[in-house]
Amino acid sequence: MQKRFILIAEDDADDRFLLQTAFEENGLTDPLEFVENGIELMEYLDKVLQNKTLDMNYPGFILLDLNLPKKDGREVLKEIKQHPELRKIPVVVFTTAKNENEIKRCYEAGANSYVVKPVSFEALVNVIRELRNYWFNTASVPA
Repeated sequence: MQKRFILIAEDDADDRFLLQTAFEENGLTDPLEFVENGIELMEYLDKVLQNKTLDMNYPGFILLDLNLPKKDGREVLKEIKQHPELRKIPVVVFTTAKNENEIKRCYEAGANSYVVKPVSFEALVNVIRELRNYWFNTASVPA
């Protein structure tokens, strides 16, 4: 069995760096795959689907920024959760917007979790540790 990895859809280079560093600060060695827009994310998942015979794993979970270029996170979330194979991948919306309507829309579209990006780096380190531990150690997800 291949090692679980985390797929992160984040268009901001500084945020990608901070996320990478937060994983390292926690001593987490899970492979991280980054995509910078919604189209790249769907192309990546399409490759996973096409390479199932090569035993290419699904991500353990997807960290999804909502405000992505080319195809935004809301569209991507809907596509993932409407797909018979991809829908089983946990999707954690990870965004700056703390808007009740947005939160409701994301859960209605199938988000497994909605997390507002923390402001401080220390808080980010804690959130990353908790998310990773929850999805890899606590939650049971379909194989």
